[in-house]
Amino acid sequence: MQQLLTPKLSIVVPVYGNEGSIAQLLAALHTIKQQVAGSFEAVFVVDGSPDQSYARLHELLPEAGFDAQLIALSRNFGAFPAIRVGLEHAKGEIIAVMAADLQEPPELALKFLDALSGGKHDIAMGLREARADPGASKVASAAFWALYRRFVMPDIPKGGVDIFALTGQARDRLLMLKESNTSLLAQLFWIGGRRTFIPYQRQRREHGKSAWTFKKKLRYLSDSVFAFTDLPIRILMSIGSLALIAAIALSALILVAKLSGLVPVPGYAGTMVAILFFGALNSLGLGVVGAYAWRTFENTKARPLSIIQSQEHFKERSE
Repeated sequence: MQQLLTPKLSIVVPVYGNEGSIAQLLAALHTIKQQVAGSFEAVFVVDGSPDQSYARLHELLPEAGFDAQLIALSRNFGAFPAIRVGLEHAKGEIIAVMAADLQEPPELALKFLDALSGGKHDIAMGLREARADPGASKVASAAFWALYRRFVMPDIPKGGVDIFALTGQARDRLLMLKESNTSLLAQLFWIGGRRTFIPYQRQRREHGKSAWTFKKKLRYLSDSVFAFTDLPIRILMSIGSLALIAAIALSALILVAKLSGLVPVPGYAGTMVAILFFGALNSLGLGVVGAYAWRTFENTKARPLSIIQSQEHFKERSE
């Protein structure tokens, strides 16, 4: 491949449970480095990984053939806080995010670099056209992103976004947003700028098991909804309005039945229906309002989104 005349490229790699793919990952990054004419660095952020990912990186990075930073967080904060740490410490004019499991093709980083080097775009995102995952995973992912598009960010592509790159200026704008329990991807769309989408096909995982569980997806979806839309409150108001109409209609029906002598036990049925229905509605309302209140409270604490345990730099060794 022809070398690209580029500014400095930083690649941020969040690491969690990727011990088996570390050697292959470093080889892929070395290949990318050889095809970039400008300066290159990789920023690895180990997000409290329970396996030997950190040890493997610490062992292999001195001979990796490129400049690197190795950052370890004090515990598992999640993929997006880990990516944010990498963005904060990346020194390149263009910063790409790369998955440590190599399900996204590494050469996509070069396409991002090419798209952003001309100054026509601020953010480049991978547009997933196909994926080599099992059928159940495909269905679950399609359902997740369909809900995400419907309730959070309609501009997000149907297949979702897992990998992206941005210029240093766009990175600085993104890092101005410091709220917790939010969605990094939704923030990328919220800050605006000139976006471009680059199609790719997601590969089958060769090592380990995805940490992106159904429970984490639900948590992430709820965080995204409560952070970027008032839809739950609007839904609750709509339900409340319908409940009020139903209550008026039910009251009128009970009154007619009472005056007609059709209710042998005065008030029993109507009272029970009203208690059950409005009790459930009240619980739902308290839950929705409580979710917003909790997130507001979390942001007022101003706690750091992550804590760095250690940080090391590895320079490329000249041959």
